Amino acid sequence: MGIFNRRYALLGWIVWQIAKYTAKSKARQAVPGTGDHAGLNKGAIASIALLIGGMFWLSRKLTDDESAL
Repeated sequence: MGIFNRRYALLGWIVWQIAKYTAKSKARQAVPGTGDHAGLNKGAIASIALLIGGMFWLSRKLTDDESAL
């Protein structure tokens, strides 16, 4: 009797399928729907604004450094 056999392989496959189904359903619940709470939340808007601001800051910083050479 080894650790790896068909029974444990089948059990592992079943557990994996259940875990995938659970993860997919939780991901679907986390996405905003088409109801009253649809759209981006405040955290997402702030993250997008910081990302865009950081991109502009970095590009300006890089162009200033290149002109100093």
